[in-house]
Amino acid sequence: MIRIDDLSHAYPGRRGKPARLALRDLTLGVAEGSFTILAGPNGSGKSTLFRILCGLCLPSSGRVRIGGHDLLAAPAAARALMSVVFQSPAVDKQLSVAENLALHGRLYGLSGKALAARRDEALAWSGLEGRLGDRVGTLSGGLARQVELAKCLLTYPRVLLLDEPTSGLDPAARRAFLDALTAIQRQRKMTVLMTSHVFSEAEDADKVAILRDGDLLAHDSPAALRRQLGRDMLVVTARDAEALAPRLGQTLGLAVSRHGAEIRIEAIPASGPVPLIDAILSAFRGDIQSIAVRQPTLEDVFIHITGTTASRPRPGSVSAASVEAAQ
Repeated sequence: MIRIDDLSHAYPGRRGKPARLALRDLTLGVAEGSFTILAGPNGSGKSTLFRILCGLCLPSSGRVRIGGHDLLAAPAAARALMSVVFQSPAVDKQLSVAENLALHGRLYGLSGKALAARRDEALAWSGLEGRLGDRVGTLSGGLARQVELAKCLLTYPRVLLLDEPTSGLDPAARRAFLDALTAIQRQRKMTVLMTSHVFSEAEDADKVAILRDGDLLAHDSPAALRRQLGRDMLVVTARDAEALAPRLGQTLGLAVSRHGAEIRIEAIPASGPVPLIDAILSAFRGDIQSIAVRQPTLEDVFIHITGTTASRPRPGSVSAASVEAAQ
C-alpha cells in the first residue's frame, strides 16, 4: 500500500554550512492492511519521511506511491486514501467534540444523517460517550487524542499516518489509545504507519522499521528483531557503569556494552548464565547494584541495531579484543 523507492532528502546548509542529508536512498514497503511502527533516535530522518508521506515536503530524489498512486505525480489521488494524526493537536480546543467532528466531516462533503452515522461509528470505540457537547480543551489528553483519531476515521481512510500520537499521554491513556487503534486497524484492515519513540508500543505491530542518520537499518517483525539478540541477555546495574564496563569486559573476555547505568552482555556463553553471574559477583560484588537475566526487549534491539555499525561503534561498547589492544 505504501511503496518508497530510493528516497533521499537533503536540507540546504545555513550560514555557510554544507547541506544536511536527512534521508539516504531509502527503500521501504508497507503491506496493505498492516501496522508498521517507524522508530529512530532524534535526527534519524523519521520526521522528514513523515512530512514527505503527508505531502508537506518534496523529496530531493526518489519515488513514493500510495495505493499505486505516485505521490508527486498524482498527489490528489494519493492523499484521497490517507488520513493523518499529527504530533501537535489538530483539533480546535474552543469547539466541542461534536463541532470538531462536524467541521471535519463537512470538509469531505458529509452532512445530516450521513455525518451523524459516520460520527457515531467513529466514536463507538472511544470513551467520549456523553461528551459530545464538551469543549475539547476541557478533556484529558487521552480523550483529546481520541477525538483526533475519531476525526480521521470519519472519512474511511485506507491509509492512516500517525506521528507519535501518544506523546504526552500517561501510561493508562497511551495503552487505551493503542488498544483502540489496533482494534480499529484490524477491523477495517487499514494500513497504519506510526512513528514512535516508545518501544513497548511496537510489540503489537506487524513490522518495525528502524532508521538512523537517514538510513534504514532494520525492517522486520518484532519477534524476528528480538531473535537477533538471541534468547537471553545478562544485564548488570552498577554504581559507576562507565568505569566498570571495561573492567568487566577484560575480566570475562566477553563483549559488553553500556547503556546508562546498565551493562549488557548479549551473548551468554554455552555454559549458561549461572557460572557467569558467579564470576561477576566474585570479582565485582561491591560495584554491582543488581544483576538479572532477561529476554531481549524491542528497546534492547533498538540499542543494539542503532549502535553497532562499522562506521560508528556503539557508544560505551567494549570488547575483549579492544581492551587487549588498548593495553
